[in-house]
Amino acid sequence: MTVHDVARQLPEIAVLREHCRSLAMLEAILSPEWADRYHSFNDHWSESESMASMRNGSGDEYSIVSSDAGTYVRGFDHESPMSPYAEDGPWPGVLDEVPDVFRPCVEEPAFSDEDGMPLVTACMWRETGDDVWKTGTIDFPDGEAEDPDGAGYLFRLLVDRSPEAFQRWAEDYYEVPVAVEAVRHVLSSRPLTDEVVSALNSEITLADLAKDIAEIGYPLR
Repeated sequence: MTVHDVARQLPEIAVLREHCRSLAMLEAILSPEWADRYHSFNDHWSESESMASMRNGSGDEYSIVSSDAGTYVRGFDHESPMSPYAEDGPWPGVLDEVPDVFRPCVEEPAFSDEDGMPLVTACMWRETGDDVWKTGTIDFPDGEAEDPDGAGYLFRLLVDRSPEAFQRWAEDYYEVPVAVEAVRHVLSSRPLTDEVVSALNSEITLADLAKDIAEIGYPLR
């Protein structure tokens, strides 16, 4: 799977944004310590943008920036043969066709290393008026048919958005049982209850999540 395959399987912007918001809420419940979470969501990343993010602690990450203009998606697999460090710059085609409206995201210091190298192996975007997700025209490296840009790995929970997929991932990552019906509740963006929170993590309460709920922008009703 490459970024081209992922782009064909992503839902429309609003659905993707709500799914990312729900992923972040699930992890806020499962992991009260922000630093231990994979998925995060900041509803007010800037005055006009929200950002969903993933980081696995080993150097792999993605960022999804949404605004009135649309949504920009950047993924970085640090072991990909398409790493900018392998080519002394982003792989040809990955960023070349990004529209001007998303150029501030391309140049965002938070998405680069300390020397200004863009940390990206996969990129997608969709302007508000678009009916599909778009990517650059890319010649992928020979002999790397499995997942050359890391897109299949990075975005797997955005492609398979089922409660069962998150349950499998979370049980493997957190090494605890995860209640699939509670996951289904949150992935449906239904208001949280004490019962749902307790089903996912009996050591915290709904009141404990007030700060996370505000930052994530998860619906209260």
